[in-house]
Amino acid sequence: MGQKQPRSAEHATPAERAASGRAARRTAPRSAHAEYRPGPQRRDPLAILEAQSARRVQELVPIRYGRMSESPFRFYRGAAAIMASDLADSPDSGIRAQLCGDAHMLNFRLLASPERQLVFDINDFDETLPGPWEWDVKRLASSLVIAARANGFEDAERAAIVGATVRSYREAMRRFAGMHNLDVWYTRMDADRLRELAEGRVSRHGLRGLDQAMAKARTRDSLQAFGKLTEVVGGQARIAADPPLLVPLGDFLPTLEQSALMSLFLGLVGRYGRTLSSDRRHLLSGYRLVDVARKVVGVGSVGTRCWIFLLLGRDDDDPLFLQAKEADESVLAAHVGASEYRNQGERVVSGQRLMQATSDIFLGWERVEGIDGRTRDFYVRQLRDWKGIVVAEDMVPRGMRAFGELCGTTLARAHARSGDRIAIAAYLGKSDVFDRALVRFAESYADQNERDHAALLTAIRTGRLPAAETEGE
Repeated sequence: MGQKQPRSAEHATPAERAASGRAARRTAPRSAHAEYRPGPQRRDPLAILEAQSARRVQELVPIRYGRMSESPFRFYRGAAAIMASDLADSPDSGIRAQLCGDAHMLNFRLLASPERQLVFDINDFDETLPGPWEWDVKRLASSLVIAARANGFEDAERAAIVGATVRSYREAMRRFAGMHNLDVWYTRMDADRLRELAEGRVSRHGLRGLDQAMAKARTRDSLQAFGKLTEVVGGQARIAADPPLLVPLGDFLPTLEQSALMSLFLGLVGRYGRTLSSDRRHLLSGYRLVDVARKVVGVGSVGTRCWIFLLLGRDDDDPLFLQAKEADESVLAAHVGASEYRNQGERVVSGQRLMQATSDIFLGWERVEGIDGRTRDFYVRQLRDWKGIVVAEDMVPRGMRAFGELCGTTLARAHARSGDRIAIAAYLGKSDVFDRALVRFAESYADQNERDHAALLTAIRTGRLPAAETEGE
């Protein structure tokens, strides 16, 4: 008989996969994740931000710094690249999964499924890339501490929130490890399950707030955006100006350049449709592009090129808003390697489809050569599709703990779809060693984030970095 060939990692037995997970503890002990100490070679965090800003729309960069200056939590939201650099030398189990890359608490939210059901999931994949699964967990844990400090929570309250969040991740991963592949793939958190989990974990007031948030999310669609973002000009619906956050194409380009750019966008919408399934491409073909505007979004994304498209379908009361957002190289790439996708928009879309339980029916990508001659990658999705987000400042400790548990379970499911869930579960084990380590790490990293935020304030005060105040996001 010939020699038996070793199995590939994907087709190893569950026992072999579990053994590899436990073996990883020898090179990366679970307790080692508690440590965060900035080394003498730590890169200047402001230099990291400046390097990003150099590739962005320069007139919008002061808005980015202005928003990041508002609080340590807002700074953290824009500092994914800084944290990726800090995590590069941290303990690593060697087990990879598709990462969100920016898994802070506000990137977990309510969304609509194609079946028009409300679900809870991750919703930001600008930085998605395969990498150490621990990095996403650490970014989530640290965000909770930073938000909890802003709300004045005590040390013990913060520890309970992070501990519960990480335990939720660990226990969910153990459940996924025991499930069949298809069962993992079909798992999702819908509104009914969300409310069921909330009962007993939050107060009656908290439940009412959840119900109100779900009801509000269901109103946030293209019709709502149409009523809020448009006006009638010469009998035609057009995007209303709200500078500098929302600027229609006609308000900042000469007529000739407007025409050239509008032609470019018409081509983008048509070509991007080729990245959709045939049925969704047919649906898109029933709409016509009528107006375009540049929009400022988020905190960390400010300055990247982001356009919103107003399309109309059957008649003028049948709107569809799409958002085309520039996709640059992931902030993780310098530390985990470049993406397998040559188009950064495809990288974002592929990562989103892999990690989310269900994705926007209009999610796709395209590469565009601008009127300046430069080629840029974009991903496209609906501007609003039942999106609902928590307000961290309104949370009490009990509510933030329940929310953290929900995020931990959701992140585990996302990682279980792409990574070796059996190996990760075995690495984590049944004890709370990793949970307690992350409590310590998150506090230490929150300290670092406060120091970096203070450095930003100093840089703005001394004129190194420009900052502008704006309302909203």
